Amino acid sequence: MTPLPDPHDDPAATSPATGAETPAPPAAAESADWDPLADRRAAEDPPLDVLLSGTVFFDIVFTGLDRLPAPGEELWAKGMGSSPGGIANLAVAAARLGLRTGLVAGFGDDAYADWMWHTMAHEEGIDLSASRRFPDFHSALTTSIAAHGDRAMVTHGHDLPEPLSHMIMRAPAARAAVVDLAGETAWWAELARRGSLIFADIGFDATEKWDPADLAPLQHCHAFTPNAVEAMGYTRTESPDRAVRALAELVPLAVVTDGANGSYAVDSATGEEAYCPAVPVTAIDTTGAGDVFAAALVLGTLAGWPLEQRLKFGSLCSALAVQQFGGSLAAPGWGDITDWWRSLSSAAEDGDLRAAYTRGPYRFLDDIVPDHRVQGRRRAQGTFALRSDAGQH
Repeated sequence: MTPLPDPHDDPAATSPATGAETPAPPAAAESADWDPLADRRAAEDPPLDVLLSGTVFFDIVFTGLDRLPAPGEELWAKGMGSSPGGIANLAVAAARLGLRTGLVAGFGDDAYADWMWHTMAHEEGIDLSASRRFPDFHSALTTSIAAHGDRAMVTHGHDLPEPLSHMIMRAPAARAAVVDLAGETAWWAELARRGSLIFADIGFDATEKWDPADLAPLQHCHAFTPNAVEAMGYTRTESPDRAVRALAELVPLAVVTDGANGSYAVDSATGEEAYCPAVPVTAIDTTGAGDVFAAALVLGTLAGWPLEQRLKFGSLCSALAVQQFGGSLAAPGWGDITDWWRSLSSAAEDGDLRAAYTRGPYRFLDDIVPDHRVQGRRRAQGTFALRSDAGQH
């Protein structure tokens, strides 16, 4: 199939959804109103901080249910939101944290694809120059129902008309890439040879064999971030802290996440070990929480933060995300992080003991958060439109 012209490539492209002319999407560096890596950037740096590739889904999320519906039963949800999903969860999370983010993905020619392309390229500043749109092809779609920390999903989609592999190699160079260890390795092994730091994750092994051979591609990786079940399965250990130490023998930076129980990490390059408890919050939708954590870890690593700070920052960003619904559009921006920090600090100064206790481990944010107002970010809504609902903080 011949790919459709990409709105990203034309400075006066016509939106297929509206027929109106739209400006070219800004580069990530131009769209970001706060750059936490500004003082570490050099002229010889690659144009991107992080490169991603995968499937983009149109997500519809229902929340506010007391329970999941029984077979044949209809329940009315109190909340509903639509947002780009799949790999878009990670891409949006990274871009909102100020990382210059590139995404290689295939898009259809339907209204869902129009909206997702516009949202990611024009509003989130994600570089889609190596992505493609295909005619007579529709977007993959997932419906998610969230209730009491659990969720059920139904997904529909098709394989792309062409593989992404040849598209990836024409993407702009990046300082880092986040990849699926169980996916195709050739493209990111090549990125590793070119100097990109590879941050790898891996999915649940449905066979529960947990074959250690599956971890062989870690030879190309800088970091590995499985959850506790995956980490203990592959290392044949009985606790996350033992698992993370075993994984540290295979990769320079090993991080094991354990949901509400916190996260564990070993940085063999620096000799640091750290444990970080989760930030206690009431979660309404956990979709994309792991992606937010991964984006925060990449940022902290590129910024050269101590390991404990990287874990705490990832935990905080995940906690802020799960208090919103809608996956990618729940990811916090610097306005959200700054609001949380200033509110917490104000409460602590007013004598709130819990706020003072919570603030202590996060005092490093004083040197990181912007001291000016930053742009608010779009949240998931019951319908989708080409006009952002983002406000000003």
